Amino acid sequence: MNEKKVIAVTGATGAQGGGTARAILADPESGFAVRAITRNPDSPAARELAELGAEVVRADFDDEPSVRKAFEGAYGAFLVTNFWAHMSAAKEIEETQVLVRSAKAAGLRHVIWSTLEDTRELLPLEDGRMPVLQEKYNVPHFDAKGEGNQLFRAAGVPTTFLNTTFFFQGFLQGFGPKRGEDGVLTLTLPLEDGKLLAGVDVADIGRTAFAILKGGEQYIGQTISLAGDHLTGAQYAEKLGAVLGEPVRFQSVPYDVFRSLDIPAAAEIANMFQYYGDFDQEFTGARDLNRLRELNPELKSFDSWLAENASKFSVN
Repeated sequence: MNEKKVIAVTGATGAQGGGTARAILADPESGFAVRAITRNPDSPAARELAELGAEVVRADFDDEPSVRKAFEGAYGAFLVTNFWAHMSAAKEIEETQVLVRSAKAAGLRHVIWSTLEDTRELLPLEDGRMPVLQEKYNVPHFDAKGEGNQLFRAAGVPTTFLNTTFFFQGFLQGFGPKRGEDGVLTLTLPLEDGKLLAGVDVADIGRTAFAILKGGEQYIGQTISLAGDHLTGAQYAEKLGAVLGEPVRFQSVPYDVFRSLDIPAAAEIANMFQYYGDFDQEFTGARDLNRLRELNPELKSFDSWLAENASKFSVN
């Protein structure tokens, strides 16, 4: 065990970190060991990782010395922050600064940073097509991570930037089809007709991160933009209908209408989908599915993800 390169994994009990930890632990010949970092080592998810062979270590982004200690002696790390835990871009940037300083202090040789595009590079705040949120962001959970990229670069931390996208799991967590007043199952999204939505199985973040670690230093400094499929709203609806056993229609909701809905983060979600739509060539075009499958042959299409998860859908 001591001969293996230790990979510190933040968010190890969450979807992204947990997927990364499991991908590494599933290959005992990889030469890597997992140090699962969590605020609660006694949680069921943490205990499960320990049973799989991970070293479980307590650390909290609000306690920088604990993070520095957790990184000591590690070869590399998979780093992710959770905007949705507090929904504050400023807070997320503070957390990222802790991760950057700790990675630098530990002398990590290869960091994979789970990130997103900074939308302001294509859409200046003064453009006016969408409301500015939290004073200086279009899509705070994108833009804060994009700012984080610069922190890693400025500190000289050897980093691979792994851009994520919409998770297929979102269709199980509020974005899935719901029965309309006329009885027809309806997939309702703030996505214009004909526009592509790049989606990914969240577990493929971990599988791809593991592939990058195995690929080694050639990936340092690179940005790898991830997706498992590029589909229109109507195509997602058709595929969902096929597994649900009845037709699903797609209903596009105008961005401004969605922003006005009484749901959490409505403006943030609408701005995100408008960014997907207005810049679909740039966003989707950065995600080359063929090249991604060369890196991660297990990368799941929406069809293959649906085949595994069809039983989890519940529609009345």
